Amino acid sequence: MKIAILETGAPPGRLRNVFGTYPAMLREILAGAGDFTTFDVQNGDYPADPTAFAAQLITGSPAGVYDDLPWIAPLLGYLAAVKGKTKLVGVCFGHQAMAQAFGGQVIKSPKGFGLGRHSYRVEHRAPWMAQGGEAVSVAVSHQDQVVALPPGATVLAGSEFTPFGALDYGDGAVSFQQHPEFDTPFAKALIEFRRGRPLTEAQVETAIDSFEIAHDDRAVMTGWIRNFLND
Repeated sequence: MKIAILETGAPPGRLRNVFGTYPAMLREILAGAGDFTTFDVQNGDYPADPTAFAAQLITGSPAGVYDDLPWIAPLLGYLAAVKGKTKLVGVCFGHQAMAQAFGGQVIKSPKGFGLGRHSYRVEHRAPWMAQGGEAVSVAVSHQDQVVALPPGATVLAGSEFTPFGALDYGDGAVSFQQHPEFDTPFAKALIEFRRGRPLTEAQVETAIDSFEIAHDDRAVMTGWIRNFLND
């Protein structure tokens, strides 16, 4: 299976040197799922033939889908154009970009930052979501949220903080606000990196503590994505 990774951002410099890029993290958790090719969409790099790839993954990014950046509108247009022609899987920013591209709405949430390991109720269990129980706990790192669903979208998982935490749009497109590609060391390092800029001491400590409290279901969500790609 040929899989494209649409790279929309990168970890902060010194963390990237230690932990690698977001495409590398996705390739690691999905090792053996297919042959991966990365496209730097921030520089206008896209698959010449989207249908040449069985699936396309959209990474996380520090950008917001509403930002006035020259690459955002082309990405949203691309996602809308290829929906139904190839499988699509988005994580974090990718989740938000897909929701916005398909007719939903994303904002900078007044609830503030989602940080640490959060638990999400399974609201609808698709056939490829065989693993896990009634909830999944996975690392998150976001302030933006999907606040209005695209037409026809189904909520797969959500929480009080993030009601639209995982979505199925139909036509072979799903997305997750969570970061199954983040292992615990990287997720903690990213939080520590933001200590004081813009995170408060209390936010950092609460987020770090959550990794000791919530069960780690990273492998469960990774299994869902693998099943979806192979479905």
